[in-house]
Amino acid sequence: MDSGDTAWMLMSTALVMIMLPGLALFYGGLVRRKNVLSTIMHSFFGLAIVSVVWVLVGFSLAFGPDVNGMGLIGNLDFAGFMGVGLEPSSLYAKTIPFVLFAAFQLMFAAITPALITGAFAERKRFASFVLFTILWSIAVYSPIAHWVWASDGWLFKLGALDFAGGTVVHASSGVSALIVALLIGKRVASAEKIEPHDIPMTVLGAGLLWFGWFGFNAGSALSAGGLAASAFIVTNTAAAAATLTWVGASYLIHRKVSVVGAACGAVAGLVAITPASGFVTPGGAILIGLVAGGLCYSATLLRERIKIDDALDVFAVHGVGGVFGAVATGVLATSAIQGPAYRGLIDGNAGQVLIQLAAVGATIAYAVIATFVIIKFVDAILGIRISARDEELGLDLSTHGEVAYQT
Repeated sequence: MDSGDTAWMLMSTALVMIMLPGLALFYGGLVRRKNVLSTIMHSFFGLAIVSVVWVLVGFSLAFGPDVNGMGLIGNLDFAGFMGVGLEPSSLYAKTIPFVLFAAFQLMFAAITPALITGAFAERKRFASFVLFTILWSIAVYSPIAHWVWASDGWLFKLGALDFAGGTVVHASSGVSALIVALLIGKRVASAEKIEPHDIPMTVLGAGLLWFGWFGFNAGSALSAGGLAASAFIVTNTAAAAATLTWVGASYLIHRKVSVVGAACGAVAGLVAITPASGFVTPGGAILIGLVAGGLCYSATLLRERIKIDDALDVFAVHGVGGVFGAVATGVLATSAIQGPAYRGLIDGNAGQVLIQLAAVGATIAYAVIATFVIIKFVDAILGIRISARDEELGLDLSTHGEVAYQT
């Protein structure tokens, strides 16, 4: 047991947790004022849902010993956190308590389905959101986490590199959000223009996300050392570079310096650097950030053109950014960070790009199919969408009986 590593991981776990209120504010500011409470509730209540699910079965399915040796799913040895004790684990947490590793991973599991909620903002039944979150966490997040991060997962053994969740968190939630948006349909036409109701709230949320992301990425080193420091600096660098690109690209088209664009650009850079954060240099981080900012912004323009109502551009930022970051990891990973076992194309290992593409392809295929099935099941059981009347009234009043602002 190392007290320094334990202290850092306690802090990192708390940092990732603060990303949930950060996401709530980021999303909450982007919706109309009649839906701000419902949007915030998705992140806040989602943390509560997944916290219980993770202890009961989620962690065991993700990090428990593999079922049948196929690398697809863990067994239930750790159900209810049985055997998740105070001593380190020889597989996952060699210098920190195993229960702390499980708590750190809990925060990743909690924020991933919360990301999807931006796709169905302003129009989904609350009960359907609850059931969807439970099913998606168990049936989508935990298996993919096992594939990529468990020591006996099939993508882990294949050699896929995902330091902090480019495929597990962002690609999976991004493509799932696209499926949800397509199946739930567009928001009801309204005389009220659909514009962000509180941009300062969104910027505050983006700032909290940026802050919490240091725990997300640097904490994934699982120790307080040089690797954590490297992940910390490349995380900040990529976010900064993507902010510049998104704002610049937006200015070229609209001739305005967009504050919302700056917030979204930062998040795009954070998403893209996530899988690469333990494998690339600051120079690589600049390149990833610059490309991600422009790429994700272009994806938002495409979404507007094809009229898909992914309300808060989850696919454009997390789906596109996560996929790009995962593939870029295969190109830019260098042995200078973690040694010759973690090399990409620029360091003489062209095969790593193919492995990354395989990981991305498998994640997307499974997330799309599983999310489609889950949405159809939830719709059949509960109905997925609120009535047109309640949608016009706003979810804050129709679902929660409360309003965010009295005047």
